[in-house]
Amino acid sequence: MSDTIILAIESSCDETAAAVARNDTEILSNIVSSQIDVHKDFGGVVPEVASRIHVENISAVIDEALKQANVKPSDLDAIAVTQGPGLIGSLHVGVQAAKTLAWAFSKPLVPVHHIAGHIYANALVTKLEFPLLALVVSGGHTELVYMKDEWSFEILGTTQDDAIGEAGDKVGRVLKLPYPGGVYVDRLAKQGKNIYPLAKPKTQNELDFSFSGLKSSVLQFIDRCERKQMSFEPADLACSYQECALQELLDPTRSALKQYRPKMMVLAGGVAANSRLRELVEQDLSREFADVSFVIPPLSCCTDNAAMIAVAGSVAYRHGVRGDFSLTADPGMELCVDSEASNQ
Repeated sequence: MSDTIILAIESSCDETAAAVARNDTEILSNIVSSQIDVHKDFGGVVPEVASRIHVENISAVIDEALKQANVKPSDLDAIAVTQGPGLIGSLHVGVQAAKTLAWAFSKPLVPVHHIAGHIYANALVTKLEFPLLALVVSGGHTELVYMKDEWSFEILGTTQDDAIGEAGDKVGRVLKLPYPGGVYVDRLAKQGKNIYPLAKPKTQNELDFSFSGLKSSVLQFIDRCERKQMSFEPADLACSYQECALQELLDPTRSALKQYRPKMMVLAGGVAANSRLRELVEQDLSREFADVSFVIPPLSCCTDNAAMIAVAGSVAYRHGVRGDFSLTADPGMELCVDSEASNQ
């Protein structure tokens, strides 16, 4: 059987990325051009700035990915690209680049959902086993996704308001921490104690999440201290927030594990890099559910990259997922729940 070689492009937010994969999980190259230093000055990603930088970087990133992989466009079996969700301008740059390559070299175009990419990043650690439960945690998403087989996605629960990454960044901002705030909240929390009482999130569905009330509780706590001229320890507040937020993640996850009894559970998304979350999954959940295999992606695969899109794109390609030249960026794209081959 001949090798299958996929070029993948990812540009959903502020990373311009391209990667080449052979036979699903052999990553031949993985190039990422980050914009984080640019957006630090604004305290967050500015969509217009992000899309302009993508335009400047996309060709060089693709060229470098092909060069490092030592493959030519003619060697490729398909071009995979993140169609959504994400920032419309950023997505558009990647989709247009992929369509141009697919047209120029007569290659199939494979649209990929960004979250499917994050889930499949775990395939770079080990072979995925199904049924599988994924806890997706990032700046824009907090979801429990159930996969009964290789290309089937069912969203069991989602956030009712803020995503955990978004909430963490806002808490970091009021604590006057650098951008991205969630990363620095995690670092600061290591120095503190869980001593401040904060509002516990409530949801109607036991598999859903909520972080808006918790975020507001932190803001109100700081406001009360300022009005009463009381001091507080930022490290203790960071720790108190993080422990409460992570418990809000783990409680629905426990419920889903009990109800669905998957063979494997994986973490996915940028917040999967959170050191305390990784610790709790490895120590607590793995002991509580000894019959489930727990997988945590390497830190390099938690943030946005094209290797994960290449892996998910390879699987999608085998399942017959194709796009034509009418393909457009879809910032609100829903995770496909149908395991059958589909045209998108």
